[in-house]
Amino acid sequence: MQYRVGRLSEEIKKEVSQMIFEEIKDPRISSMTSITDIEVSKDLRYAKIYISVYGSDDEKKNTLEGLKSATGFIRHELGKRIKLRYIPELIFEIDNSIEYGAHISKILKDLDKQESESQ
Repeated sequence: MQYRVGRLSEEIKKEVSQMIFEEIKDPRISSMTSITDIEVSKDLRYAKIYISVYGSDDEKKNTLEGLKSATGFIRHELGKRIKLRYIPELIFEIDNSIEYGAHISKILKDLDKQESESQ
């Protein structure tokens, strides 16, 4: 069953990414949007889609609103493309892990620079 959940999440990731870049024409959705991860529940009823948006907080908020308003369309299209008895309910969330990683990397570089200057 775990294998099926992983396979389904990858298929959803591929299809939703394609829809975001090629089919959804909402101007609120940033062109610098990527799907970082998808968690599908064990019963296949819910899919939490984590997105990363490169840009300001306003761009992130607008992109999230645009995707939430397009959820019905995305789910309907998934139903056409993926043969399942039940298409999962889609939940979009902002993933800040990339920015967090960049922030930690910057801190480490600053510490390294300070350490080399003090020697």
